[in-house]
Amino acid sequence: MSPGQKRGDGRAFAVAALAGCLVGLVGGGFRWCLAHADLLRASVLEASAALGGAGRLIPVALTAAGAAVACAIARRVPHAAGSGIQHVEAVWRQEAEVRSPWLLPVKFVGGLVAIGSGLVLGREGPIVHMGAAIGSGASRRGRLDAEDARMLHSALGGAGLAVAFTAPLGGLVFVCEEVTGTVRPRLVLLTLVGTVTAVAVSQPIVGDAPVLAVQAVPAPPLWMLPVFLLYGVSAGALGAAYSALVVGTLDVCDRLTRVPLVVRAAAIGSLVGALMAFDPLLTGGGDQLSERLLAGGGLTAAALAVCLAVRFVAGPLSYAAATPGGLFAPLLALGALWGTLTHALASPLLPAGTAGPAAFAVVGMAAVFTGVVRAPLTGIVLVTEMTGAGGLLLPLLTACFAAAVTADRLGSPPVYDSLRRRMLERA
Repeated sequence: MSPGQKRGDGRAFAVAALAGCLVGLVGGGFRWCLAHADLLRASVLEASAALGGAGRLIPVALTAAGAAVACAIARRVPHAAGSGIQHVEAVWRQEAEVRSPWLLPVKFVGGLVAIGSGLVLGREGPIVHMGAAIGSGASRRGRLDAEDARMLHSALGGAGLAVAFTAPLGGLVFVCEEVTGTVRPRLVLLTLVGTVTAVAVSQPIVGDAPVLAVQAVPAPPLWMLPVFLLYGVSAGALGAAYSALVVGTLDVCDRLTRVPLVVRAAAIGSLVGALMAFDPLLTGGGDQLSERLLAGGGLTAAALAVCLAVRFVAGPLSYAAATPGGLFAPLLALGALWGTLTHALASPLLPAGTAGPAAFAVVGMAAVFTGVVRAPLTGIVLVTEMTGAGGLLLPLLTACFAAAVTADRLGSPPVYDSLRRRMLERA
């Protein structure tokens, strides 16, 4: 390697480290703002409930206004609406470019308004997209060559995912498995540098505890692996249906050409707001719901089924509002619901002391994620880091294998492949 190449290598890693610090600051700040928005929303809901029947209109108006404002903000910048992960993947494939310097502030403000108002959207999409945009800007300012710039864009997107869920290994696996579909030593090193610095900077803002920490979950006996295999089949079928509903809802909304986009967003927001007035657990990203389920839940099978059905529809509907917001967090909550419900229905058939609802919920999070995104390793590593349930590795591997195979056999394409194609067709 020539001295010039060595200097180029050092510059690329230095740029990755500095940009990772900025990703940690921006992503950590975004999470901090969302946490306070959740507290404010809870206070508003409490106050509106005290007003009686008329007070229930307040959350409806709140979410409708939030969706409309976030949609209006996102319209001003190409690719700012939706998750943004499909755009990060398209840039890696050289099918799209990062055109606007306004992407980062629009994604931050629009995502904060949309998610903070209660839409069923995840924080990870905006943070991944903002991280990738930071990587792209840093590459230009650091005068990196085109290939290093392309890798840094993807690497810093992975750093964004790591910050979103306090999951550094998940960010690395996400870049290799989902975004790029390749494992290159230089890409891995750039991602490691960006992820470590991003998570380190974000920890003073959001803390270093697992996002969904659970008490120690004992490993189920080996004879239960066929049970988790069948469970993974059901999760894969659920994921395929959810993926189809996400794309189908977008297609239906696209045909409503006479309805202005902002009006459509407000209408969707009002429906979600009505659900929020009925029960806040039916809306939002889903972390509070997942925490409750992993802690034991206390919900009946009927309540779990209703919550699952409502969030199954509300997630794709919220995504169709064309505001900034991701799919991961609602997917994880859906998986936790499916796992807890499956355990409630199957527990009479299982011997005592085999696997509790928390084990099924954790495995369900990764398996439903796999059925939709088709990235089993990302799902397994992400959920393990988020919950700390490392003892469930064999059930996770078994269920995610079954979920991926089932979704493939049902002809369901990975959701981000479908979203990327839609984005490129409308560019």
